[in-house]
Amino acid sequence: MNPAQSPETQTAELNPAREDFASLLEESFSETEPQEGSVVKGTVVAIEKDLAVIDVGLKTEGRVPLKEFSVAGQEPDINVGDEVEVYLERIENALGEAVLSREKARREESWAKLEKSFEKGEKVEGVIFNRVKGGFTVDLNGAVAFLPGSQVDIRPVRDASNLMNTPQPFQILKMDRRRGNIVVSRRAVLEETRAEQRSEIFANLAEGQVVEGIVKNITDYGAFIDLGGIDGLLHVTDMAWRRVNHPSEIVNVGDTVKVQIIRINPETQRISLGMKQLQADPWEGIEAKYPVGAKFTGRVTNITDYGAFVELEPGVEGLIHVSEMSWVKKNVHPGKILSTSEEVEVQVLEVDPNKRRISLGLKQTQENPWEAFAASHPKGTEIEGTVRNITEFGLFVGLEGGIDGMVHLSDLDWNKPGEEAIKEYKKGDTVRAVVLETDPEKERISLGIKQVSGDPFEGLSGLKKGSTVTCEVEEVKDSGLQVRLADTDISTFIRRADLSRDRSEQRPERFAPGDKIDAAVTQIDRSNRKISLSIKALEIAEEKKAVEQFGSTDSGASLGEILGAALNKAQGEESDTKTDGGKK
Repeated sequence: MNPAQSPETQTAELNPAREDFASLLEESFSETEPQEGSVVKGTVVAIEKDLAVIDVGLKTEGRVPLKEFSVAGQEPDINVGDEVEVYLERIENALGEAVLSREKARREESWAKLEKSFEKGEKVEGVIFNRVKGGFTVDLNGAVAFLPGSQVDIRPVRDASNLMNTPQPFQILKMDRRRGNIVVSRRAVLEETRAEQRSEIFANLAEGQVVEGIVKNITDYGAFIDLGGIDGLLHVTDMAWRRVNHPSEIVNVGDTVKVQIIRINPETQRISLGMKQLQADPWEGIEAKYPVGAKFTGRVTNITDYGAFVELEPGVEGLIHVSEMSWVKKNVHPGKILSTSEEVEVQVLEVDPNKRRISLGLKQTQENPWEAFAASHPKGTEIEGTVRNITEFGLFVGLEGGIDGMVHLSDLDWNKPGEEAIKEYKKGDTVRAVVLETDPEKERISLGIKQVSGDPFEGLSGLKKGSTVTCEVEEVKDSGLQVRLADTDISTFIRRADLSRDRSEQRPERFAPGDKIDAAVTQIDRSNRKISLSIKALEIAEEKKAVEQFGSTDSGASLGEILGAALNKAQGEESDTKTDGGKK
């Protein structure tokens, strides 16, 4: 106490104010009392059922579930008196107890360590404890990380139960403390370890070497064989010389198999394996075993859009192309002709030992219906059949043996154009036709319908240019007359200019359908089956003949008089013939 001070001042120092005591007390507590939101140390004072009672130096204890003291998949290891670190969330709750968390304490501690490991690229240890959408959750000593399904193993894992609740190393791929996200990979660790093992094992392997391995995985295209730390692919085509539809026909997961190393790729460290290479090649001497033209019995192993494969012996298959399956069934899927596992007789068509291919024929073991038809129906034979199809170029007529013959448009009718004649037919009609030509090699049969009635031009063999014929008018047109030769089915056309010598009489309307008229033949084209007629030419020919018989018109007689005289003479000769009983 300072003697120089006044009594009032000395009294104030000896008796501090109540407010000063309160601030000093608060300062004292703040220096020793734990703060909310921090990790503090505490002592386990009791264990009640599934809770641990922990004293962290506050007015009251806090309770923490025992499960927060355990590592995933293990029992909690905690006893009364143990000193533990916990996270103080609240100093006092509604029950007057401290709110503590061991998980958050571990998480805070773990995050700090994980961040250091992530920066250094070090591996961390964790436990897979739960499956979630897209992968798994991993306990990294308090911090929860996500393990994507693609990062579990080097190859897809169907059953991960054996990986659960087992401490194992992981590689941290990504961390975001603000969001609380950690992504880890088990695959990265395995690949690193595997790379080291592969390099060592790879150096001791060589192409052609025979080794043993264990079937690790099976896919649709082959099996992966574990050769003691490095995998090789046994492709389905190298499992057996015969066709293998699925690898499971030959091997199962876990089988110990003997294989030969076919290829080694040093760059990718990929190894191709084979089993069939340890067996004799059935294709050796194949040409002698299956000569061209020989017939064998085999089993259908596979059917495709382009044909069917037939096994002649284990490891040797031949292809029946769809074109060699049937003589008559064209554009039909092979599955409608053959079925898988069916026993069939085939003929060898071609053998290529270099490409390991054998071409087989099925139809060659059956009678060729085209050759059979040609033998029993020579050219000129008349047949009967049903119209199966009508096309723009003719009719297809069904014949014996399931084959078709074609009637071309030009062979439908002697007189009508083919485009017009074909309109008279429809599918299902029964028709008679004549065999015109058969070509078994090209599988073609030409038929003719018009040939059944015979060629009407053959009846005109005595007809020549200048002959006079009688016709019947069929149709009157502005350009002339459509006429048909009497007693025949031959039609032709007389042009307007050929209707008369006299221009004023060249009128088609002078005639009517059904009229009988005479005309002269001006041209016969037997190759093109055409005949040309002219009334005008006939009049000129008759005039010339009259002039030759009765003299020139220079005598003063008119043409009408000459023709009249010729007509009278002709009538007189006819009368004399009748009087003499037909004799002159």
